[in-house]
Amino acid sequence: MMFVPTLDAVTVGRVISDMRKEKGMSQEVLSGLADIGRTHLSAIERGERKPTLETLYRIACAMDIKMSDIVKRIEDNV
Repeated sequence: MMFVPTLDAVTVGRVISDMRKEKGMSQEVLSGLADIGRTHLSAIERGERKPTLETLYRIACAMDIKMSDIVKRIEDNV
């Protein structure tokens, strides 16, 4: 049997949510700055959807952090 690594959507969402809160941003503000729907951001944070690289990049830019910082935190929580 072959091991196939997967990325847990709940972990991704929790990391994004935690980082957003650390920045003192609401979902409304972050989604507006990232030019994504608030419902989409909410679904990502709840682990119901995984962000594309483009969406993750927009979220990172909107929070004024490097996308690699988000990825590093996700990797640290896996």
